[in-house]
Amino acid sequence: MSIEKDVLTTGEVAKICNVAPRTVSKWFDNGQLGGYRIPGSKDRRIPVSELYRFMKAHGIPMEGISYAETRVLIIDSQPEIVDALERALSGSTDYEVRSATSAFQAGLECERFRPLVVLMDIHIADTEGQSLAKMIRESEHMQMARVIAMSGKLTDGQAQSLRSVGYDAFLKKPFAVRDAVKAIEDVTSLVH
Repeated sequence: MSIEKDVLTTGEVAKICNVAPRTVSKWFDNGQLGGYRIPGSKDRRIPVSELYRFMKAHGIPMEGISYAETRVLIIDSQPEIVDALERALSGSTDYEVRSATSAFQAGLECERFRPLVVLMDIHIADTEGQSLAKMIRESEHMQMARVIAMSGKLTDGQAQSLRSVGYDAFLKKPFAVRDAVKAIEDVTSLVH
């Protein structure tokens, strides 16, 4: 099932999880699966981030989830790098691409855009990249996001240690657009 919205019905969740809609209602009613009821109705709605958390916690296969469009957020304090990468990805893929040049702007874009992939320079000027990655990881709305670190300053050993602090992949600057696309495809295949 292609997910194009942030909230799903119990029927949509049932199709994704390959169960009966009544089973989803039971999960919701006993508090295992979070969500809300439509005011004045008994209809239930489940946020996609909550469904992802539930599926992960219960070992439910993710094959039922796919995305109509891959949303990519580029975070780098150097506008020329952001512009070049944004143009290249927009021109050579069907990704929806947005960018941010500060941690504050990145936070706003994460809330508005809800990217599936974040390409982030870990040396962003106004904050520690690790703390920004941690905030993304802890955000209720960013549970499905994958974070790819970018840097031209790290040694191979330092780059290998990035996984332990919450990054899903690493790109060493400078890199070719095809390398960025491969990294994006690799990390999103974990979600699909």
